[in-house]
Amino acid sequence: MDMETFLANNQIFTIEEVRIALEMEQSNSTLDNLLAYHLRQGHITRIRKGLYYTIPKGADAKAHPIDPYLIASKMTSDSTLAYHTSLGFHGKLHSLRTDFIYITQRKSKPPFIFRNFVFKGISTPKGTLANPNLGVELVDYQGCKVNVTTLERTFVDILHRPTLTGTWEEIWRSLESIEYLNLQQVLAYAKLLDNAITSSRVAFFLDQHREMLGLSEKDLTAFDAFILKNPHYLDRYNKEPNQLISRWNLIVPKSLLQRTWEEPHENF
Repeated sequence: MDMETFLANNQIFTIEEVRIALEMEQSNSTLDNLLAYHLRQGHITRIRKGLYYTIPKGADAKAHPIDPYLIASKMTSDSTLAYHTSLGFHGKLHSLRTDFIYITQRKSKPPFIFRNFVFKGISTPKGTLANPNLGVELVDYQGCKVNVTTLERTFVDILHRPTLTGTWEEIWRSLESIEYLNLQQVLAYAKLLDNAITSSRVAFFLDQHREMLGLSEKDLTAFDAFILKNPHYLDRYNKEPNQLISRWNLIVPKSLLQRTWEEPHENF
């Protein structure tokens, strides 16, 4: 394979990927020269050391749009799009974001910024280390293979670490765009995390949206063994008036229960 063919088939790539494709030895000066040439010609742009993005012929390398999902998927060799980034990838995020999250087993580093996009690596949740691929799917996207958490895992992950997504309004409105969830997959991942408050948050959301998701009381009882044994705040930092939801032992902000973000109905 030559460099032109490789670029035609790879929207984003690492130096190691092109080296293997062109069957070159490591520390090969020919590859360095090839990359330098295509950079000068504007055929590629350098995202950071060892990571490049292909630019269409005739386009301005400095102004041509880049796909931040592709960049997040290549930040480490084991990058997996997750949390609100996974929701956005699946088309379920309520608000546009310029920050992108990926999970990795590699040591965390400071967020990386490229063209006003922020890419942040998050460590793999401790409970999943025994089975880090549970709830991860490999998807064809823009001619590339991208690891992304499933909607079921994403749903649980966001309720496990809600501060990564934002306000409860943002979380609720985003999760409400999910039309279907495989309850067995949700339950299996929640059990793997082994966190009672997460399980209670998950069960509470499902209970609040049982009609939308087509769930029965029998479906919800599957969570009984994993929820909180004593009352706990949904969000201990929230200073609003709260209400105890005894079914799930959660103390929930009244604004969330009353959905105060919704426009009042007008009377005509």
